[in-house]
Amino acid sequence: MSEIITDNMPQVSVAQMQADVQHFTQSRSKSLNWSFAILMAVMHIAAIAAFFFFSWGGVLAFLATWVVSENIGIAVSYHRLLTHRGFVVPKWLEYTLAICSTLAMQGGPIYWVAVHRLHHQLTDKPGDPHSPRDGAWWSHIGWILYGNLHNGDPALNRYAPDLMRDRFYLWLSRFHLLPLILVSAGLYYYGGLSWLLWGTALRVVIGWHTTWLVNSATHMWGYRNFDTRDDSRNSWWVGLITGGEGWHNNHHAHPVSATHGMTWYEPDFNYWIIRLLGFLGLARKIKVQGLSGGPAKVINP
Repeated sequence: MSEIITDNMPQVSVAQMQADVQHFTQSRSKSLNWSFAILMAVMHIAAIAAFFFFSWGGVLAFLATWVVSENIGIAVSYHRLLTHRGFVVPKWLEYTLAICSTLAMQGGPIYWVAVHRLHHQLTDKPGDPHSPRDGAWWSHIGWILYGNLHNGDPALNRYAPDLMRDRFYLWLSRFHLLPLILVSAGLYYYGGLSWLLWGTALRVVIGWHTTWLVNSATHMWGYRNFDTRDDSRNSWWVGLITGGEGWHNNHHAHPVSATHGMTWYEPDFNYWIIRLLGFLGLARKIKVQGLSGGPAKVINP
């Protein structure tokens, strides 16, 4: 059994783990998850349409919303802060960063955090939501389109007890599409269809696939700095397009480390954002581990 991901995770008994393996081992259905399949089709069509409504304002909208939703949101907030507690920020900032995460259209905080903690608990074993051992296509998108793991599964709540105790995260998980709707409306109001297609549709679709590449590609191709009990790899090209999430073997070896890049040739833009927050006095207890292992170094204790 792999290590506990964060101090907020409860100890899981062997019996409970065996039950979770059976519960979360996904069966393949012959029928699509139609609600998400239709949504995905519409978003991909809109993303392609963005190239027919090109404008430099649209490109700027794409870049701005990308940094806010993917780097600050998914990578820094959902992943390194809420899932692994690699650092600490004031509660008002924690909530603000979580709202940024919802702009990526990858679900509410409770669902995202629980699924990712489950992935770490059962990495590349039966019950892992998206292991390439079940097929490359399955690990990238098949588990969403044909799997039986859904947002409302109450068993997932056991993997996010800290967020389940927070009324704000309960509310945000229920209304996680609201911030995206408001931002999209603002993009359309100020920049028309071009800004909307580039700043929402194209950005969300590319963001989906970059996140899914971490699930699939970084468990199949790349190099390993650590001999972990899974198939995690460091991928330079996934690392570049995600701002640092592609140094996945480093991450699985030291999941609570706020930095994933652990050598000079593993740039980690997302960690630089955390260090900037630390420089501004907004991030404390930044846990950092390197290739030598051992206890984590704590910056801004």
